[in-house]
Order: sequence, then structure tokens, then C-alpha cells
Amino acid sequence: MKDLREFMDSTYLKTAEQAGLSEVENKKVVTELIQEAIDEHFKLAMIRPEEVKAGRALVDQHKAKVLLGTVIDFPAGDGGLEAKLKEAKQAVEDGVDELDYVVDYKAFQKGLIDQVKEEVKACTLYGLQAGKAVKWIIEVAALSHTDIIKLTTLIKNVVLSNCKETDYDKVFVKSSTGFYKTEGGKPNGATIETLVLMIENAGPLPVKAAGGIRDRQTAIEMITLGVKRLGTSSAKVIVEGTGSTENY
Repeated sequence: MKDLREFMDSTYLKTAEQAGLSEVENKKVVTELIQEAIDEHFKLAMIRPEEVKAGRALVDQHKAKVLLGTVIDFPAGDGGLEAKLKEAKQAVEDGVDELDYVVDYKAFQKGLIDQVKEEVKACTLYGLQAGKAVKWIIEVAALSHTDIIKLTTLIKNVVLSNCKETDYDKVFVKSSTGFYKTEGGKPNGATIETLVLMIENAGPLPVKAAGGIRDRQTAIEMITLGVKRLGTSSAKVIVEGTGSTENY
């Protein structure tokens, strides 16, 4: 197996309010996450859109190879195509490397399939044309197993119908935002069960697992399954083999 660091999308997506911090304190957490990703040679640092510009400056200052990713239409995914593209374009202008869009899974559940296909097509093509990797977060905790299969297949089919074969490995299907509220203590992120469904139906597109990945054993199990990237706020403790109580 490759170095676990090569799979790590080290992630911090809380607003200051969500973290119970001041804006200054929250920005410090973001800076520390990016610095750790640089020092540990993680694949990517995943941050909120408003933090990308400063993050780009920090990475460039260190002449580091770590990529910068951000989330688009996060976490609900129901802002509409125009809002998604506007946010993505700003992130690209600010220097992002990868765009993790939240698919409008609620529209999908309502049967608005053409609307979802249009968003996936337009946003994917925009990202690829801008030279960026694209990931589609489907929010597995909000979906039935049947819906996971159908939505993963929808994304795959849109990409295969509209993109070059050489771009397939740049468009991921991603499990979760990590912010979905579940009931009864159910997982709100990636599970082996849901990842199997995604991997079986996404190929040749790669799959990213995110949400609830807190230990090395789970990370290795998911990578062995076929996952190509791991989104986690516990990247360092995972590669070091220690545990974590973080919720993403």
C-alpha cells in the first residue's frame, strides 16, 4: 500500500460559530491545519471557500506540493446551479485545486432527475475546464441504499457521457459532508457498507470516503476496499496510528 499520507484530505470545515471560536481563533485553526498538511506531506488540505485565498498564499509561500480543496454549496447542496457555479468560480480565482460540490440530493429524492443531471454536468465541466479535480458529495446518511446506488450511477453516467476518458480519474463520488444530522446515534459519514455500494457503482470514477474516519485501522480498511481519498479531521493521528475523538 502507498503511504497513507497520499490518501489524506486533511479537513477543517467549521465556521467560527460552529466551533465556538472567534473569527481570529478559527482562522488560526485553519492556518494550523494547512501548516500541518504541508509538514506531514498530506495530499490535500480541505477548507471553507472563504479561507482559500489565504490558504493559497501560505502553500505558495512554502513552495509546498500539498493541494488545496474547498466545498461548494455546503452542506445542504440545494442552492441551485447558478449559486454553485458562482461559488466555484470564486474559489478558482482564489487559487483552489479541487472542488467538492454537494449534489442536490434532496432534488434527487424528489425525482427531479434532469435538474440534478444538469447541475452535475455543468459543474463538472466547469471544474475540469478550469483544470481542477471535482468531487460530488452525495450525503450517504440521508439516502437509502437504493438511492446511493442510483445517485452514484447518475453521476457516473453524466461524467461518462460528457467528459473525456482521460478526465474520469479527476471526478470523484464522495460519501459525506460530515455535517448531516442523524438520529439515534446512526453514522453521519462513510461506512464500509455504503462505500461498497459506491465503489461497485462509481467505476471508473474514483470514490472518496469522508466523515467519521478517525483511526488507522478504518482508514486502511477503506483504502483496501478501493477508496482513493479519505476526508478526515484526524489525518495526523491516523497516519501515526493513534485514536481520535474528532467528529469528521
